Amino acid sequence: MNFALTDEQLAIQETAQRFADEELAPHAAEWDETKHFPIDVIKRTAELGFAGIYTREDVGGTGLGRLEAALIFEALSTGCTATAAYITIHNMCTWMIDTCATEDVRRKWCPKLTSMELLSSYCLTEPGSGSDAAALKTRAVRDGDHYVLNGSKAFISGAPASDLYVVMARTGGEGAKGISTLLVEKGAPGLSFGANERKMGWQSQPTAIVNFEDCRVPVGNRVGAEGDGFKFAMMGLDGGRLNIAATSLGTAKAALKTALDYTNIRRAFGKRLNEQQALQFKLADMATELEAARVMLYQAAWKLDQKVPDATKFCAMAKRFVTDTGFAVVNEALQLHGGYGYLRDYPLERMLRDVRVNQILEGTNEIMRVIVARELLKEYQA
Repeated sequence: MNFALTDEQLAIQETAQRFADEELAPHAAEWDETKHFPIDVIKRTAELGFAGIYTREDVGGTGLGRLEAALIFEALSTGCTATAAYITIHNMCTWMIDTCATEDVRRKWCPKLTSMELLSSYCLTEPGSGSDAAALKTRAVRDGDHYVLNGSKAFISGAPASDLYVVMARTGGEGAKGISTLLVEKGAPGLSFGANERKMGWQSQPTAIVNFEDCRVPVGNRVGAEGDGFKFAMMGLDGGRLNIAATSLGTAKAALKTALDYTNIRRAFGKRLNEQQALQFKLADMATELEAARVMLYQAAWKLDQKVPDATKFCAMAKRFVTDTGFAVVNEALQLHGGYGYLRDYPLERMLRDVRVNQILEGTNEIMRVIVARELLKEYQA
């Protein structure tokens, strides 16, 4: 087993880290405070190949794997968690069209997405269906060469700023097999948006309800065959879970560095904090837990790249473990700052607010346990 990154992977990681250090970190606090969505900065990541990381090269993608994506998002999130998280969603949308759509559809949309001429949002969750995604109610009824779309999607990152919405809608009967995937363009008649949600974190990206009221969508904007949408959604979530876990890992890495810097200068009881054995133990545990999380994330990414049978289980394991660990490490870093950690003059409270949602989205960590247990019992009973 070779745990060393290749020279190419190290170069990719270094490029992402430099972008995070120079373009994200200096502005993250201001973006959070002013609720600014830095579209211009996000679009510059396309120049680095970060808008279609695991999309094929013939439509402008970089053609890399899930491990490289994890390296990139881990690095970007050290600068700004919320911005990195939006880029993960855009990548999932681009990949889904590249992988699941017909050749005409992928060639129409993917070049515009990999260049970030268009920004995209993923629309699965509804006001009445979150974890039970197959129970979604948004319906698309065929009318000639269009679908007429009615319903609402909730907690949509990037709405209303995004240009293209990858929508899961019911074209058939109840259950997973009645769901299809449609691409809805910004400006489509019948498409509207709710107010920007008042969130705990992720202030530097908009989040809103997306409404469809007799919204007409060309049949040519369907991704794949009717009834395959839920399958596409679940395929996308395996990688999405790794991406969002990577943002927790990167944020926690930045929080640990902040704690190391602070404990090196802050003094109490006649010594620097990092000379107090109790706090040394805390720092040691934080570093150890992060390394364990990193190994689990990279292994799951490798399994997804290799398409091994237990990849879904490992993606769920990694998402649960890494996001829980990331939150715990950021929380400990805040604690090491004492009262200062609670102030907005320091980055820890923003980091804590931003990583908390990672334990909820892309499948709650309770659903991750359901997936792992189901796969575990299936193996046991085989």
